[in-house]
Amino acid sequence: MSLNEIKDKTSESMQKSIESLKKDFTTLRTGKVSTVILDNVMVDYYGTATSLNQVATVLATDATTITVSPWEKNLLKDIEKALQSANIGVNPNNDGENIKLFFPPMTVEQRKENVKKAKAMVEKAKIAIRNIRKDANNKIKNLEKEKDITEDESKKSHEDIQKLTDNFTAQSDSLLKSKEAELMKV
Repeated sequence: MSLNEIKDKTSESMQKSIESLKKDFTTLRTGKVSTVILDNVMVDYYGTATSLNQVATVLATDATTITVSPWEKNLLKDIEKALQSANIGVNPNNDGENIKLFFPPMTVEQRKENVKKAKAMVEKAKIAIRNIRKDANNKIKNLEKEKDITEDESKKSHEDIQKLTDNFTAQSDSLLKSKEAELMKV
């Protein structure tokens, strides 16, 4: 593996850690309710476990309400049952046409708790980035040990990897800052 391949792979892996962090952030509820909270809800659709968004329209109608409109009216009861067993913190309200989920406004404590969760997610991402750096640095050391690269090339490559690490760590801090602001905004 060449130095350029090591750097490219390292950058790619660190970018994946950032993408994973962004995905983790979507699971945190902010002041405005998001339909992402229902992404893992599965409905019994003629004997097959099917994702809720495959059998119904799911919309956030305002900051605290999600409306689920089934494409087939006979699915209302199955969807209601799936939402109850999903344990999302609210009870579904079935009006015969749609199912509405009313989420109470978040308390300051809930917001602070979500900020803590966000910080833990960022720490996990930073650990992943540091592990990727360690792996790349080990590969560079091996190339130097095998005399495939010079000591100067090795030193320069270690510096490049550190710059990548600093860049991706700064990105994760920046993502946290904006997520924290979003979480605490009432």
